[in-house]
Amino acid sequence: MADADTKTLKLAKRLDDIPPYLFQRIDDMKAAAKAKGIEVISLGIGDPDLPTPDEFVEELHKYAQMNAMQKYPAYKGIPELHKAIADFYHRRFGIDLNPGSETLALIGSKEGIANLGLAVLDPGDIVLVPDPGYPVYAMLSVFNSCDKHFVPLLRENDFLIDFSAIPDEVCERAKLLFMNYPNNPTSAVAPLEFFDEAVAWAKKWGVVIAHDNPYSQIYQSDDPPPSILNAKGAMDVAIEFNTLSKTFNMTGWRIGMAVGNPEVIQALGRVKSNIDSGVFLPIQHVAVKALGKPLSYCDGLRSEYADRRKAVEEVLETGGYEVYHGKGTFYTWVRVPEGYTSFEFVSAVINETGIVVGPGSGWGPSGEGFFRICLTRPTAELRGLVQKIVDKFPVK
Repeated sequence: MADADTKTLKLAKRLDDIPPYLFQRIDDMKAAAKAKGIEVISLGIGDPDLPTPDEFVEELHKYAQMNAMQKYPAYKGIPELHKAIADFYHRRFGIDLNPGSETLALIGSKEGIANLGLAVLDPGDIVLVPDPGYPVYAMLSVFNSCDKHFVPLLRENDFLIDFSAIPDEVCERAKLLFMNYPNNPTSAVAPLEFFDEAVAWAKKWGVVIAHDNPYSQIYQSDDPPPSILNAKGAMDVAIEFNTLSKTFNMTGWRIGMAVGNPEVIQALGRVKSNIDSGVFLPIQHVAVKALGKPLSYCDGLRSEYADRRKAVEEVLETGGYEVYHGKGTFYTWVRVPEGYTSFEFVSAVINETGIVVGPGSGWGPSGEGFFRICLTRPTAELRGLVQKIVDKFPVK
């Protein structure tokens, strides 16, 4: 108990505006179920069940033993990594990047996304947030004393942004727009024509587009999804975030990249140089090896996720559930049965079956009425788990 001569510690008021992080809420629900003696199996968080390839683990071991690799890394990333990023973008998207000014190494793309606000936003600006969307996008408004405007992603638009629906008064104040295709959580894929429209809109209003593209190699469409940098004039207004997390099952390694408009890349690099000391050098060398793999290296991974998606969708639709047939990511986006909110349904599923799925409203107001299944279990196991949900919660 404090005496009369002491003052109560005061924390930042912005913390009052930060809701519990979605995945922390899911972890709390899992912990509560386990406390009741329920065996919990998670399909709620996008962490691949498949291991990091052995050759990358061995590469890490090799470099980690070198004394020179245990020092502070360069802030921007080693030159070999910048070249590997540029080479990958050339082979995958046909895009020519300047490794010296149009690429940046990140400690996972989440870090880069969060720090981007410090490089772009001023108090009073508006950040445009896809809804539903990755929760970190919306948090930039809190950390940078600006406003957010949710941009609904609707089923009738295949979860693509309708730029004509954004009010002019919002566009006037907007400084930054986040996009993410292939999309988390809906699994929607955007065509190049959509990115052309986005870039034209951004140029009209002077808005930076940050395209989050961690699922660039996780798709089930016939044609590989484009990068926003494939759009005409994109380098004038856009940067793209990417990562090795999903492509190479390296979520815990924390290695990613930003590419695109050199002015924004430089600004983000200036922020980072005052905040962190870069990625552990051995991990950067592993990234060089991974990015240098032929594009066919991911064929088996895509095939595995395609099999899992097909199995899950078959079980759900046979049970009468409404499924969105997305062509990207390793998520399935499903309509909640009538009579439940998203969180009510997810809570009931955990308590009745021990299976964790993600509540759509956790990704934004427009996610209400949906839930997300992560395809992060083997096909046969996934089929059985989803069948258990369908049996326990039949669609009326």
